[in-house]
Amino acid sequence: MRLAYHLLDVFTDVVLAGNPLAVVSDADGVSAERMQAIAREFNLSETVFLLDPRNKLHSARLRIFTPTHELPFAGHPTVGAACLIAFLRAPEMLGRQPLHIVLEEEIGIVACDVSRFRGALRASFNAPQTPVLGAALEDFKGVAGALGAAGVDEIGFDDHRPVIASAGLPFAFVPVKSLAALNRLAPKPAFFRDVFALERPAVFVYTRETLDPQHHVHARFFGPGLGVAEDPATGSAACAFAAVATAFEKPEDGEHIIVIEQGFAMGRPSLITLTMDVAGGRLAQAGIGGASVIVGEGFLNL
Repeated sequence: MRLAYHLLDVFTDVVLAGNPLAVVSDADGVSAERMQAIAREFNLSETVFLLDPRNKLHSARLRIFTPTHELPFAGHPTVGAACLIAFLRAPEMLGRQPLHIVLEEEIGIVACDVSRFRGALRASFNAPQTPVLGAALEDFKGVAGALGAAGVDEIGFDDHRPVIASAGLPFAFVPVKSLAALNRLAPKPAFFRDVFALERPAVFVYTRETLDPQHHVHARFFGPGLGVAEDPATGSAACAFAAVATAFEKPEDGEHIIVIEQGFAMGRPSLITLTMDVAGGRLAQAGIGGASVIVGEGFLNL
């Protein structure tokens, strides 16, 4: 079997930054076990496989794998796959107008708009499920210990407290007081399952202090339960963060834009744009967007 693949950097408009992604094309004849083995071979945070859509009006069906698990939904594979499909199938049209790419994912239908962006490509989509807030994480000492923070006093700021939230995948969200505190973290994955009470523990740690004053949040993501020690850019967590921001910031009704910095501690600077539509004091809809660049292509001989 010979399978074509492309490599992209996602949530960046320059090569060798952002979150790397492998996209394997024409994967209808590949078993789930083989897909998982291929994802382990690439050893990126996610590898996405393109299949024929069940509905012929849609663009493609996606299956998404970390090195150890299949995911029903993920942000950077969605953004990267949408950009690649638009570029390969209609490059001339893409230069004139945005293209609408409809993807079938395990979580449901995800509709993306793709356009040209400063020599790169940019895709945006609304979350397939409205983000919701889950249980509060009251054990600040346990949270600080699991993350390797200097102390309990570094956890939380203003009204922000550790909590679970989900937009289809549940994550723990932990605020820390400063960028310095965020960069000092030395996670201890052995404690994650007990402290964060998630079957596949993954934690989005964030602070309001940013490198660029025009941005709003700086974050790191640790996903040992997903086979990812640290992720440079996590779109699904960014979607869920909309529920966190709405609960703790209590924004006024209307549309809000939050730009999230991630991956800088790894030398993979990434920017995720999160949009939030608030109505009646509640989150009505959330979406994310970001740029992608194609950095390579080749074939798998299996």
